[in-house]
Amino acid sequence: MMSAPAQAETVLLHAAGSLRDALDDTARAFTATSGIQVKARYGASGLLKDEIIGGADAQVFASANMEHPRALAAAGRSGPVVLFARNQLCALVRPGLAVTPATLLDKLLDPGLTLGTSTPKADPSGDYAWEVFRRAEAQKPGAFAVLEAKAQKLTGGPQSPQAPPGRSLYGMLVAEGKADIFLTYCTGALAAQRDHPDQQMVKLPDTLAVGADYGLTVLSTAPPAAYRFAMFILADGQALLAKHGFTAPNLPLNGAFR
Repeated sequence: MMSAPAQAETVLLHAAGSLRDALDDTARAFTATSGIQVKARYGASGLLKDEIIGGADAQVFASANMEHPRALAAAGRSGPVVLFARNQLCALVRPGLAVTPATLLDKLLDPGLTLGTSTPKADPSGDYAWEVFRRAEAQKPGAFAVLEAKAQKLTGGPQSPQAPPGRSLYGMLVAEGKADIFLTYCTGALAAQRDHPDQQMVKLPDTLAVGADYGLTVLSTAPPAAYRFAMFILADGQALLAKHGFTAPNLPLNGAFR
């Protein structure tokens, strides 16, 4: 019996929400060259990992950290995990609030200002925010407790709101007054600025800076088309990731998933 033509194949992608724009572009380019469709589900990486462990139909997993895909590999559910992109945490700041990298920590600690983050454990963005809090503690003892107490976990949880298609959730929440300062990925802050040019993106000072390593893995039961798409992300997709603000690491492509 002959296999179905490439045009009938569909790769099932589970990916971090911060990758939506970049991987949508990558999927379109992949389909244009291969004829293979990509069906993507985006969300908080921790929640997606739990879905996959629970039996969700997935073939490629692109996470905003290395830990969640490595958990799948350790459980025998996927192959090797490859670092395929890097990001940074930034502060998205409401219009009219003067914030610089030098004053950011004081503003974060200001009791009169609201702070938004994603949800730790469910979403790596929240975990990275808590790492910022730990670095703040090293500079100002007591800062961790203050920041942990005031942080409003506005995204990344099972019941978190969703932005309308094509719109930035972070920009929407800041525009609605839910947070004066939102700790999110720099790529997310750039997307928010496209919707709301008056919102500010402030880079974290070196003493608070936290980077994010993104991991890619292919599920053990995935067909060859899924490996083709993963390799496409590692090759042609790197320029598209860079276009959306990600830093692309140097990767040995030959045998990356063997």
